[in-house]
Amino acid sequence: MTVTRGLEGVVATASSISSIIDDTLTYVGYDIDDLADNASFEEVIYLLWHRRLPARPELDELKQQLAQNAALPKEVLDHFKMYPIEKVHPMAALRSAVSLLGLYDEESDLMDEAANYRKAVRLQAKMPAIVTAFSRVRKGLDPIAPREDLSFAANFLYMLTGNEPDEIAVEAINKALVLHADHELNASTFTARVCVATLSDVYSGVTAAIGALKGPLHGGANEAVMKMLKEIGTLENVAPYVRQKLQNKEKIMGFGHRVYRQGDPRAKHLREMSKKLTELTGEPHWYQMSTQIENIVTGEKNLPPNVDFYSASVYHSLGIDHDLFTPIFAVSRVSGWLAHILEQFENNRLIRPRAEYTGPGRQEYVPIDLRG
Repeated sequence: MTVTRGLEGVVATASSISSIIDDTLTYVGYDIDDLADNASFEEVIYLLWHRRLPARPELDELKQQLAQNAALPKEVLDHFKMYPIEKVHPMAALRSAVSLLGLYDEESDLMDEAANYRKAVRLQAKMPAIVTAFSRVRKGLDPIAPREDLSFAANFLYMLTGNEPDEIAVEAINKALVLHADHELNASTFTARVCVATLSDVYSGVTAAIGALKGPLHGGANEAVMKMLKEIGTLENVAPYVRQKLQNKEKIMGFGHRVYRQGDPRAKHLREMSKKLTELTGEPHWYQMSTQIENIVTGEKNLPPNVDFYSASVYHSLGIDHDLFTPIFAVSRVSGWLAHILEQFENNRLIRPRAEYTGPGRQEYVPIDLRG
């Protein structure tokens, strides 16, 4: 057996959902640049789940299904009020709420294809409501019910703030959702597939995936990026701060990627959106600081920014709490998780790798009274 730390370079399965080849990301063969510039998130959901773009009646049907299933059970909303709010990270709340949803879904343990698809629709629809409801409850505010006349992106912002969002805000969220929807066998997606390969249910698979995404080496990087920007504070502090980090060999969040070598193709879309939004909000220094950091890190370490780096200033400019950045990632990525879960069920085999043993050689049991 050959041991590969972190399974780097190991091909673990065949999939028709997304690919990363020569630093190009595609969803079912569609270049991410093409989708980011032109597609709605609802179209991308359909694409990932059906392996083709929808015709208008099919898209309208999916939008209707998502809208009709977006509201949360009262039990889940009440559960938020029981959390120790001051201690609970929104990702922990999201993980617990998704698991709880499984208790109130009568089809939770049904494993036929049609039932699993219906559960996928319900989970995708409810993810924004979970994030926004928890955000409001912890501030002492009432959750806001979703509206059936708004797009997925617009509804998220509406449920978060209570105000109908403007066009640029909807564009920013829609673009971010499209860019984060799937990413081949990333850690959380692999976790979801490992979980359901045991023939566990869809809710278990998504709960497991959220647990993996919660880690700062996966989904938590954009929150860490915003924390870094706040610590730096001003343009003048960028160079000394970053160079000190580099000198100390400390990790600068939002740079580098296990798969991409020449740069994350998603980053440029959020860089453009960051520039636009920070100018509109009168806080261009967030974008300017980010580009300065990029110039130093990429110039001196040849590490380009990844998708998390500029998403931080985008979400901040939209007035979103920093600890909601990773849950927004999950609101998008659940579309990919569900696509992979459904694909795993189509041709399932238990995922069970081996480990190279590095412990002591063969030993004999010694009665406890004779042990030294």
